[in-house]
Amino acid sequence: MDETLNPNDMRILSGIQPSGVLHIGNYFGMMRPAIALQAEGEAFYFIADYHALTSVRNPKALRENSRLVALDFLACGLDPERGTLFRQSDVPQVTELAWILSTIAPMGLLERAHSYKDKLARGLAATVGLFDYPVLMAADILIYDSDIVPVGKDQKQHIEIARDLAVKMNETFGQIFKLPQPRIHTATEVVPGIDGQKMSKSYGNNIDIFGDEKEMRKRVMSIVTDSTLVEAPKDPSRSTIFQLYSLFASKNEIVEMRERFQKGGAGYGDFKKQLFEKLWEYFTPMRKRREEILADKTYIDNVRETRQRNRRSSDAARPQCRWLVVAVPDRRKWST
Repeated sequence: MDETLNPNDMRILSGIQPSGVLHIGNYFGMMRPAIALQAEGEAFYFIADYHALTSVRNPKALRENSRLVALDFLACGLDPERGTLFRQSDVPQVTELAWILSTIAPMGLLERAHSYKDKLARGLAATVGLFDYPVLMAADILIYDSDIVPVGKDQKQHIEIARDLAVKMNETFGQIFKLPQPRIHTATEVVPGIDGQKMSKSYGNNIDIFGDEKEMRKRVMSIVTDSTLVEAPKDPSRSTIFQLYSLFASKNEIVEMRERFQKGGAGYGDFKKQLFEKLWEYFTPMRKRREEILADKTYIDNVRETRQRNRRSSDAARPQCRWLVVAVPDRRKWST
């Protein structure tokens, strides 16, 4: 964070794709840090339904997923009185800005995007939307004059691309955009899945936040481990179980589990059971809040679709975008 920035003037932006059920990687990597920032400035949280079109093509599923993301975000602590929750598609100006940014975006910059190359390696089709994803993300960030963007480590490069495009626009057309800063929490920059890789729905290694008890227990007990014998000491730094437990447990509990790992005499199955109990306990208040929201059939619609809050996000974007749509072509004409 820029130390010269008045916290009351700081604008925070964060978004999440409605591409499926949310998991604990989403929670620790993006949701919890974003929710904590509600107290630090003006917060905007959007459901990235345009981004989700790169992987979700069923309109009914996309609408339902968008609603579930709103539900889970609210259950996890987003306060609609302190932050603005909206759908990306509620603010069409973002796609106008994305096109303008794409006219100055170097191909080489986008070709170096790790996320694009990773998705191709995992079998996703090489579409223009997937390739251009960082440009739309840059538009999401820049259009709101965002100061802070809480992200996981894997999204840091996209913030760097947004900054590069902002600099290029400023150099070409005059001072237009702020340069946003990523906010990455070191302890949760990469949340491992049950196979030890980064947790992701597309990898099938996720543990859902609000899965039922039986399914959550099954997922935890499926965590991949090595063949170290029960009586032998184990290395906690190489254990997915220990890494996940450290996200939920207190300092004393973490120390205790580390000592049990190093001492030997306990099997991975025992540690998995301990992790499940801690995980289930941690999300109990959020499950209760989720049930309360579900019981109120109009609550989500009132939060997400009230004219006042939709206008707040649109009004924050519109002056920036309309100035660009008018001024950029004019400046280009005079520069030729």
